Amino acid sequence: MRTNTALRNLDMPMAGYDKPESRAACKISATNLNFYYGSFQALHGISIDVYANRVTAFIGPSGCGKSTFLRTLNRMNETVRSSRLEGKVRLDGEDIHELEVSEVRRRVGMVFQKSNPFPKSIFENVAYGPRVNGYGSKSALRDTVEQSLRRAALWEEVKGKLHDSAYSLSGGQQQRLCIARALAVDPEVLLLDEPCSALDPIATAKIEDLIFRLKDSCTIVIVTHNMQQAARVADYTGFFLLGRLIEFDSTTSIFKAPARKETEDYVTGRFG
Repeated sequence: MRTNTALRNLDMPMAGYDKPESRAACKISATNLNFYYGSFQALHGISIDVYANRVTAFIGPSGCGKSTFLRTLNRMNETVRSSRLEGKVRLDGEDIHELEVSEVRRRVGMVFQKSNPFPKSIFENVAYGPRVNGYGSKSALRDTVEQSLRRAALWEEVKGKLHDSAYSLSGGQQQRLCIARALAVDPEVLLLDEPCSALDPIATAKIEDLIFRLKDSCTIVIVTHNMQQAARVADYTGFFLLGRLIEFDSTTSIFKAPARKETEDYVTGRFG
């Protein structure tokens, strides 16, 4: 690991971020975001605009702050004791910390690295969010479950066994079920934290195909250790290192013509 090269000049202004779609709608923005676990500062001055109906990927070595930053976008960070946030996160221009947390979580859904279906049937997993939010009649609920499973490219595989346990599904199916569960409340943004890390190549390909389809109806932000995955699915990519956003630009620019040496070293495999 070329530590000296990788860590030099980290306090310089972030390179490559010239708001490449300044005319496009900004869905989420973070401004001068600092985050602390107790006395440890995990994020340093993160500022970024995430564009609507695009896929934005965050890459970087383990422990660099990618997942921590992702969790600040729907206030999941607040579940961590002794944590503290400075700076602003805005959703459609509104400070998310001035909104009810339930509204934030409904508008900004999240799927975690390890699939975590509820110990319920396939149907009840997807119906959970709409039930909690008081959505409509039984027929409307059935329609929502079917639509969500279709959006998650899972309907054809499970339509005959909706009342079976969610645990009867394969790992890749469980992850798509978790995506369907998130989609059931029609979020505006979907956060994906390493959604394919435990999946085989076939299941991974299905999730990636799903991401392509979903960006027409929602904004997607994905954290991944797989640089090839970022190159395949993302419109924009941000590179994190030691809690700092080193560079953010179009995915093509990040992988073919990065502006910072640290980014180049990482994407070419010199460290990380």
